Amino acid sequence: MEDGPYRIAAYSEFMPAPRMGQKPLGERDPLLVRGDDPIGWPITEYEEAFELRPGLEQIGRQLIRALHALGRGHPARGISKGKLKGNPAWPPALSEHGAPAHERYVLLLPLALSMTQDDKGRVRWTLFGASELGAAHSFWRGFTAEDQAIDFFRRLLSSAYGEKSVDAMRIHDGPSFIRSHLWSTDQSLRGIRYLITFTPFEELPTPVRDAYRSGDLHLLPFPGSLLFFHVPAYQFLRRELPFAEQIPLLHAIDSSEAPYGIRVPQSGWIHEPRDGAPSPARHHGPLRNTTRRTHRWTRVHRHDDALEMRTLEERVSTVLFSAEAADLGLYGKPMARNSQIWTVDHHLLLDGPRADRNQLTAAIQRVDAGGMFGYRFHYPAMRAGRHELYWHRPLVAWFSPKTKRGELLDDAPLGMITAYDEKHHYIELTPRLLDRAPHRLAIESFGRSRETSNVHKILECWELDGKRPLDPSFARSLLRIPKAQTLDEWLDELPPALGAELRRCVGSGRLKPAATLTFDSTATRGFETRYWKTIARLAQGRFINKDNADLVLDRETQSALVHHHRDLERLADHLLDYYESLDATCGWLPFHWQTDFNFRWSGGWIEDQQRRIEERDLVVVIPGRDRSRAVIMADHYDTAYMEDKFGKRKSGRGPRLAAPGADDNHSATAALMLAAPIFLRLSREGKLGCDIWLVHLTGEEFPADCLGSRHLCERLVEKNLLLHRRRAHALDLSDVSVEGVFVLDMVAHNSRRHRDIFQICPGSGAKSLALARVAQEANVLWNASTLAWNAKAARRRAKTRRSTRRLPAIAPHLALHGDVRPPSDPYSTLYNTDGQIFSDVGVPVVLFMENYDINRHGYHDSHDTMENIDLDYGAAVVAIAIETVARVAAAKETR
Repeated sequence: MEDGPYRIAAYSEFMPAPRMGQKPLGERDPLLVRGDDPIGWPITEYEEAFELRPGLEQIGRQLIRALHALGRGHPARGISKGKLKGNPAWPPALSEHGAPAHERYVLLLPLALSMTQDDKGRVRWTLFGASELGAAHSFWRGFTAEDQAIDFFRRLLSSAYGEKSVDAMRIHDGPSFIRSHLWSTDQSLRGIRYLITFTPFEELPTPVRDAYRSGDLHLLPFPGSLLFFHVPAYQFLRRELPFAEQIPLLHAIDSSEAPYGIRVPQSGWIHEPRDGAPSPARHHGPLRNTTRRTHRWTRVHRHDDALEMRTLEERVSTVLFSAEAADLGLYGKPMARNSQIWTVDHHLLLDGPRADRNQLTAAIQRVDAGGMFGYRFHYPAMRAGRHELYWHRPLVAWFSPKTKRGELLDDAPLGMITAYDEKHHYIELTPRLLDRAPHRLAIESFGRSRETSNVHKILECWELDGKRPLDPSFARSLLRIPKAQTLDEWLDELPPALGAELRRCVGSGRLKPAATLTFDSTATRGFETRYWKTIARLAQGRFINKDNADLVLDRETQSALVHHHRDLERLADHLLDYYESLDATCGWLPFHWQTDFNFRWSGGWIEDQQRRIEERDLVVVIPGRDRSRAVIMADHYDTAYMEDKFGKRKSGRGPRLAAPGADDNHSATAALMLAAPIFLRLSREGKLGCDIWLVHLTGEEFPADCLGSRHLCERLVEKNLLLHRRRAHALDLSDVSVEGVFVLDMVAHNSRRHRDIFQICPGSGAKSLALARVAQEANVLWNASTLAWNAKAARRRAKTRRSTRRLPAIAPHLALHGDVRPPSDPYSTLYNTDGQIFSDVGVPVVLFMENYDINRHGYHDSHDTMENIDLDYGAAVVAIAIETVARVAAAKETR
C-alpha cells in the first residue's frame, strides 16, 4: 500500500492502539463522551470485576513475593543488581542488613495501565509498568478530601498491622488538604509509629532511617518498593525513550495473555551469543531469551489463554526480526514494530511503534552482531483523538504473616488518568468506577460465567440503542442458551431483582417484519443450483494458486505446484467478466502491497514490489436513488494455505499451497455473484434508496492479512476512492458515504456439533448494532416463510441433506438460528475477518459467518472442498444476507 495520511499496517506486523471515544469514521461512544462529565473516564463493572481486580491481585502478589525476598536478602525475581546500583531507594545501608523484622512490605505503588488491543480483537487493560509520573503524585491525586485519605490509612493500618485505632496521623509529602498532618524534620519522632513518605530511603533524615532500622518506626510504603522509580539506568534511557521509567517494574511480573486479568506483555533481556560478543552480564536481568507468539488464526477461543494453549518457545530475536519462511511457519510475522529495544548501556536501539524500515534494518544488524539487549513487547496505549491515555492506579498491598503471601486492600484510591499529546503534555482525567444496579447484580449473582455474558449483552444492546425496549426475538438472539429455551423461560430463572431489571429492557409483542424484497429470488431450487455450481467452478476449476503470496519459491512448493502462476489475476478477471455480462458498473481499486520486512520467499510479494503485478479490490456499483450513500456487501476472494499439506510443526517442511476454498471463501464469493442480478432488478424497479457496492476484497488470508480491507478503509478515511474500469474513465467514489458493510466469510458449512446456527457479529457502535437488528429481522422472516415453502409439493416429502461432492437433491428449507454476537461476546469471530478492520475505523459493520468450529476439518486445509458445503444451510444464510443488504439499501437512511 502507498504511504498516505492514514496507513493501516497488517495487525500481524503492527497491532495499533485502540481508538476510544470516536473512531475516524465512527460516531461518538455515549459511554465515554459525556457532556455531563467531561473529565470523567468510566470503568465498567465487568472491567473492574473480571480484569482489574484479579489482575491487580496477581501483580500485587508477585511484587510482594519479590520484595519480601529482597528484604530477606534473597535473590528477588526481576530485581537485578543493575537496578540496585546507585538506587537511593535501596542503598547499601538496607541491602547489607535487609528489612527489619517488623516490615509488612506495604505497597502504595501507582501502576501505569492502559487498554491495548490483541490479535483476538479484545481491548484489554494492560500493564505498562510503574507510573512514569513517580510514586507520590499519582497516589495523592486519588484523594479529594482529608476524611477520605484518613479513612483509607486507618483501614490500611488495621488490615496490614492489626491496628484497632489510630489516634493521630503525621503524613510526610502529602497534598495540601492534609498539611496539618505533615511531619517536619525539626519534630521529634517520639510517639510516631507510622510515617508515610515517598522519599527514597537514602534521602530521609538520619533519625528516620535509624528509627526504621531499629524497629521503632514503620515506613509506608516499604522503602524497597520505591526502587522501581529510581533505577539510574532507566532514568538515563528516558532521555531517548519516553516513559522508560515504567520498565523496571515489568521485569518483576510474569507475562500474561489470560483474558481474565490484566495483560502483561513480556519484557526482559536477551543474549545473542556471537564470537567476540560479551557473555551475559549478570547485573542485568531477567534473562528471557525465548517467547511464545500468538496470532489471530491460533485455534483457541477468545475466552481462552493463547499462551497456555501453545507450548512452542522461540528465540525472542527470531520472533522480533526474522522474515524467513522457516521461522514464520504459516502464520507468523516479525513483531519488532510492537517492541522497544535498548542496548546493554541503555541507549535506545528501536522504538518499534515509531520505527521506519531504515531503523528496523539498523536494529536487525545490531542484534545480529550479538550482545545483550533489553526489550519489552509494547502495544500502544489507547488513544482518544490525538491523546494517548494512561491510568495511574495505585496498587495497595502488604505481606501477611498469616497467609504468607501478598494481600490487597479493597477500595484503594483510584489515582488519575493522563491524556498525553504529542509533546507529552497531559490533560488530567478522573477514573469513575461505574455502579449500575443490573450490571452489578449480574456479577454478584453469576460471577464470571456464560450467564453474566448473556445479561451483559442484553443490557449493553439496550443501552447502545438509546434504552429503547429490545424486540423479544432480537433479545433472544443475543443469548447463548439451549436452542429450545425461550426468552421468558430464561428470564424466569434469573434472580427476581435481576429478572425484573431485564424485563424492562425487553419490549412486548412479536416482531412483524416488512414484506420480503428478495426471497422470491433466493428461496428457489434454481438459486440453490446456481449457488452450488458457482462455488464448484471457483473451487474446483482452473483457479488454484489463490493466495496473494503465491507462488512461494521454496523447493517443496515449486515441486508440488500444478502450474506456475498466481491465479488471483485470472480469478479477478473472471469476476469482472461476469459482472460486465450483467451490464453492471464494475472495476477495481489497484494498489501495492507494503510491508515493513522483506518476504523474499514469496513470489507474489516480490512481483508486487517490482511492480510487475498489483493487488486489486473489485467493486460492483449498483445504483440507488441517493448516489451519495452506499451499503457494501463484501467477501474476500483469496484462499489460505493448507495446514495439512504444510505440516503440523511450526517449521513444517511441506509446501505452501492454497486451499480449494469451497467454504473459505468461495461460499461468500458465490453469494455476491448471485446477489448481483437480484440487486440490479431492485435498482431498475427504483426500490433501492442508496447504492449497493459488491466488494471482493483481496488478501484476507496470511501473509497479506486483511490487505484489501485495510486498503479500502484507508481510502474511505482519506476520501480518495477512484474505481478503475476497463472501457470507461475511472469513476470517482470519494464523496460517497458508506452507511454500512456486511462481510460474508465462510457461510456454507453447517457445524456437526451445533447445527443450523450462524453468526451475526456486529462491530462496535450503535450503527453496527442497528445493522445486526436488520439481519436478525431478515432471519425471522426467512424462518417464518419456511413453513409455507416446505409445504409445497417439491419439498414436502424431501429429506434433509447431507454434505456431498455432487449437487444434492432438493430438501426442505432450513429454519436457522442467527446468533447475534456483539464485540463483548466471547464467541464472536469478527476479529478473524476483514470485519475487524472496518469496525476499528468506525465503519458500521456486520459479519455473516457460519457457527465457526475452530477444530474441524475443512478449515485452512485440503478438505475445504465441495464435501465441506451444506447446500441447504449455505443457501439459507446467503438468502438472509442478501435480504438484509436489500433492506438496508432500501431504507431512506441508516437506522
